[in-house]
Amino acid sequence: MKKDIQISEVGPRDGLQSVTSIMPTDAKKRWIKAQFEAGTTEIEVGSFVPASLLPQMADTAEVTRYASSLEGLDVAVLAPNLYGVKAAAENGAHKISIPFSMSESHSVKNVRKTHSQMLEEIARCSEFIQSLGEQRPMLEVGLSTAFGCSIEGAVPESRVIAMAEEVIKLGVDEVGLSDTTGVGNPRQLKRLAEGIWQHCGREKLNGAHLHNTRGQGLAVALMAVEIGMTTLDSSLGGLGGCPFAPGASGNIVTEDLVFMLESMGLNTGIDIEKLIEVRTLVQAALPDETLYGFTPDAGTPLGWPYGEN
Repeated sequence: MKKDIQISEVGPRDGLQSVTSIMPTDAKKRWIKAQFEAGTTEIEVGSFVPASLLPQMADTAEVTRYASSLEGLDVAVLAPNLYGVKAAAENGAHKISIPFSMSESHSVKNVRKTHSQMLEEIARCSEFIQSLGEQRPMLEVGLSTAFGCSIEGAVPESRVIAMAEEVIKLGVDEVGLSDTTGVGNPRQLKRLAEGIWQHCGREKLNGAHLHNTRGQGLAVALMAVEIGMTTLDSSLGGLGGCPFAPGASGNIVTEDLVFMLESMGLNTGIDIEKLIEVRTLVQAALPDETLYGFTPDAGTPLGWPYGEN
């Protein structure tokens, strides 16, 4: 059955980069394999960044190679520069996301580059990816802090739309809307998406990366679905946040997102009972970290899955 919504699991990257514990490589592999077997067909497995900055990501090359051996799994990674993009392609990633902060203060803090420097870097990355031919990875630019920044505050929506247009002109395949600091609201997402679609084309924006810092993550996700977006990022147990954005905590919980969508009659392709079993595996590998989510605690309701009444 064709999926209605693609859920992209970002826990092995966004989740693990934000916790103190360092998950062993073998445990990461078990997590990825188990979640793939539960029906998750896109997983962001790591970030190609210096281990001195994020030691949790030191094994990303090995993890990416392993994940790419799982037939049917789309392997996504984050890479902030050309060096990372090249490493991602060499190790078998299918989708590469470059983080581009709409707040220049956050950009300098996160990747040590101004907006003009990031546009130059994205141009180099795009040129390299295009040179790989038909078998190349998909290149996405994640519009980080698109909804607001914990350093600068409000981010003008006109800036987000203009920056999206700029990077699309550079030849990237897509942009994604990212609520790095969890300040976004549903109407804001709708305005941003419609503005980008108007200036860049409907096919150039399909996904959103949302945080639940202020408890609005699922509401924003629902709006994304209602207006026709087809990919939503989430993290098992709500792990995650941005180490370089003060107060940014918690991605939306994969288990709760799957339950919401499936209870609406939308197909995610994910078996929620198996997904909750994956959570047990992850908690065992991160005994000092707290996992979040309502669905795992409450369980699925009597008569689940519901059909149409």
